[in-house]
Amino acid sequence: MKKEDLRLIFMGTADFAVPALRALIEGGYQVAAVVTMPDKPMGRGHKLSASSVKLCALEYGLPILQPANLNEEAFLDELRSYRADLQIVVAFRMLPKAVWQMPPMGTINLHGSLLPMYRGAAPINHTLRRGDAETGVTTFLLQHEIDTGEVLLQEKIAIGPEETFGELYERMGVLGASVLTRTVDLFLNGKPASTPQEELPGYADALPAPKIFKDDCRIDWNLPAEEVHNFIRSLSPAPTAWTKLHRPGMESIVLKIYRTTVIEREPRHRGKFGTIIADKKTLDVMTRKGVVRILSLQMPGKKQVDAAAFLNGFTFSSDMYIE
Repeated sequence: MKKEDLRLIFMGTADFAVPALRALIEGGYQVAAVVTMPDKPMGRGHKLSASSVKLCALEYGLPILQPANLNEEAFLDELRSYRADLQIVVAFRMLPKAVWQMPPMGTINLHGSLLPMYRGAAPINHTLRRGDAETGVTTFLLQHEIDTGEVLLQEKIAIGPEETFGELYERMGVLGASVLTRTVDLFLNGKPASTPQEELPGYADALPAPKIFKDDCRIDWNLPAEEVHNFIRSLSPAPTAWTKLHRPGMESIVLKIYRTTVIEREPRHRGKFGTIIADKKTLDVMTRKGVVRILSLQMPGKKQVDAAAFLNGFTFSSDMYIE
């Protein structure tokens, strides 16, 4: 079968899915329709905003389906009408059996980890939080239990020691697009061979990657400096690590922390975790073991700035601390 004869349905919402959709369209594959989330109210004005995948689909003039309920008969009938051979899911949502079993060749998913490691909604964040030196992407056949299907292809990618979530997310989106198109090519001669995750290295020790909420983003300065640094970069630029700056006799301030580095301890670095050591250009915080230097941060209602700019407009006293 030629790739232009293989009918595809693409399902996705987030930015991570856009490179994959573009690669399929510009690679000459037949994307019959795109399924994405309904437009959502965003910002102070609650103006309806389309997903990144919808905007990409509009750019190429593709039919777009935006069901509120994936089990609705009207949606299932419309999806069925496209007579897809294969469905592709990238950064979307959990599908009901009626959807993922619909195409004769099944449904494949692109996941941002080397499965079986980091199953769940936030694999890239959890990879960085643990300080891993490498990660990768996986394509697999979808089944009911989330991220448990048989693996088709995997490819590794190295992680920089200072790399943030946003930086790695972008690189992995590009890698994922390449791996996905190669995966689709496997289906041109029928359904390809796949490997159960139970047979892959590390299956018994695989860690989950659950969704991250705002309360999960608060920095624990009682951790070693390296762990604090990894935590912060795993959430930058979003959903963003945060902490409270306590000012005795005044209201505490919530600070968002975007970028840090770990530095060698100096004689001036004394005190318990949360102790601030600041001068005109540097903003250091003591942890349980070691020192974290804050490079980029944001105050409520202000723009993100580097530490030097922040310190230029803010006066620290010795009784202030971070928690």
